[in-house]
Amino acid sequence: MICCLNPDCSNPLNPNGKKFCQSCSTPLVSLLRNRFRVIRVLSDEGGFGRTYLSEDVDKLNERCVIKQLAPKFQGTWSQKKAMELFAEEAQRLQDLGEHPQIPTLLAYFEQDGCLYLVQQFINGENLLKELQQRKAYNAREIQSILLDLLPILKFIHDRKVIHRDIKPENIIRNKSDGRLSLIDFGSSKQFTVRVQQKSGTSIGSHGYSPLEQIRDGKAFPASDLFGLGATCFHLLTGNSPFELWMESGYTWVSNWRAYLRSPLNSELDFVIDKLLKKDIHERYQSADEVLTDLTPKQLLALPPAGKSSGKIPPTKAPDLPKSYHLLRILILVSAFILLFGFQESWYKYFRRIQTNLSSRLSHHKNSGKDEAFLGQQLKITLGKVSLANTLQGHEKSVLSVAISPDGQTIASIGDNRTIKLWNLATGKQSSLNAYSQQVNAVMISPDGKTLVSGNDDSTIKIWNLATGKQIRTLTGHSDSVHALAISADSQTLVSGSDDNTIKIWDLATGEQIRTLVGHTFWVRSLAISPNGVILASGSFDKTIKIWNLTKGYSIRTLEGNYQTVTAVAISPDGKTLASANRDVYDGLRLRTIKLWNLATGKEIRTLVGHTNTVTSVAFSVDGKMIATGSRDRTIKLWNSATGEEILTLAGHTNTVTSVAFSPDNKTLVSGSEDNTIKIWQLSQ
Repeated sequence: MICCLNPDCSNPLNPNGKKFCQSCSTPLVSLLRNRFRVIRVLSDEGGFGRTYLSEDVDKLNERCVIKQLAPKFQGTWSQKKAMELFAEEAQRLQDLGEHPQIPTLLAYFEQDGCLYLVQQFINGENLLKELQQRKAYNAREIQSILLDLLPILKFIHDRKVIHRDIKPENIIRNKSDGRLSLIDFGSSKQFTVRVQQKSGTSIGSHGYSPLEQIRDGKAFPASDLFGLGATCFHLLTGNSPFELWMESGYTWVSNWRAYLRSPLNSELDFVIDKLLKKDIHERYQSADEVLTDLTPKQLLALPPAGKSSGKIPPTKAPDLPKSYHLLRILILVSAFILLFGFQESWYKYFRRIQTNLSSRLSHHKNSGKDEAFLGQQLKITLGKVSLANTLQGHEKSVLSVAISPDGQTIASIGDNRTIKLWNLATGKQSSLNAYSQQVNAVMISPDGKTLVSGNDDSTIKIWNLATGKQIRTLTGHSDSVHALAISADSQTLVSGSDDNTIKIWDLATGEQIRTLVGHTFWVRSLAISPNGVILASGSFDKTIKIWNLTKGYSIRTLEGNYQTVTAVAISPDGKTLASANRDVYDGLRLRTIKLWNLATGKEIRTLVGHTNTVTSVAFSVDGKMIATGSRDRTIKLWNSATGEEILTLAGHTNTVTSVAFSPDNKTLVSGSEDNTIKIWQLSQ
């Protein structure tokens, strides 16, 4: 189909081959700037143009968004102002697009009397549509949204830019990883003295924009924070600030709590209230201030005077008592700093040191008590660790990697539609047939015969690994498939989907055995126990569920996950589950990996060290080590018995998306959004 670019056309889609629009007779343009193919209309800008979903033919038909400016009233003040804002939006995207949660500017040009702005396509739903589907958000989810958006606002405010139109429609949850992206910088303004001191054009959305912006045209960082508070209010209550503003102006701000379905915890209540202050001087002035109140500082508890601090758990290293004395000194120094008013930055510095030391002392309160770890005093020392090879061949992010059981072949997905097979020793590659839609996950069966891929078109494809030929396509899911697991006997395949379900298949025949229902959001990670009886699933609904795989019933839901679950893995002995979540540790911006007793569902300990979301988790084949990849661009190796960090591998220049150990434990393979696969040689 060819889409007509006349913003007034009532039926813009036309069959291929047509030269003129069948509805309005406007000449059709097959490719804008000989590069961008317009697919369909996304939104109408009220006569000034439209926003289109498009494909970039120069980048393998990658999806993008094209905003069109085609004002009707040439030479008027309205046209001049619209063109000015359009150019400013392009400039803002050029300046801010380096942030992973802000769309990147791809092109800005004029053609046939219209201006066009081309930007990165964020594949997901905006929060207003998400709200309409689910009706309301709880306090934990609102706090998660705040923690995701505040760093973006800090980023743009640090660069002297104010968005001026923060609302649910302008916040999109990325379907690939659940992160929120901030879009539509058409109202954004450079934060200058002129903006602060002079009245200007009133830009923003009534109800979401504060009084100083609507009435006086003045915009400050605090103005965006009001919009963030109004957005949170809308998501919490289901009441539109715009509708409330239409009824009674800003009076709703003073009694916003009356619209709540249930009271909030005291911390979040305080934060929302301060975000919604009508008087700008009473409101938060920076994103950092909000983050400070959302992550309250708590001193580590000191042992009671005159009493023993208790036995050191049997999993601890023998040099811990010395570290413990140092920890006490650091705590006392921090307490002194708090009491006598030193700057908060010093406090955070000491708290980070305390946390690192305390995590070495006891990664979790239950460590040393759980049967899976009693009596283990494993000390792992790696010798020389080297980067053996960097495989380059994918043109886009590498989303998933897998190693064959014989340790000779790596399977990877990237370029959105390509599966590549690599010889681990030589780095030589071959490719499987291209897809029409994105491939999200790849796995090799334990018997080494079969390769399985999960895809955006809701299907699962089964391949003969030796020949590279496709065997069959499994259908049944109604949304993207992002998670796969295969039983140790290579007979059972499990798939997790964005349709919130898990499906169990006979891998040999492709027959669907059953569907597991229970998650309320995307299922993005799966793991099967070595005996093939237990299945663990992680979801963006912030839960981990444990299932009886053979009989198809839910055993339990693990408690203690308060953020999105991004990855799960089960140890080779079947006793321990590792999970990664997007939570924040002890008020610091550190991400965690949790270890669980798979039989009892009790949490064993928490591993702390990554500074951004942990995306992937893998146990070594002997079960002694855990590898984790993160958005902080590093890979960490952990002692699975003690929880101690062994080593950090740095080398990727973007998010590490996937990690996998070779069968002999001597090699670790990692995939990344920097488009590369790295092969690390490990020696003990």
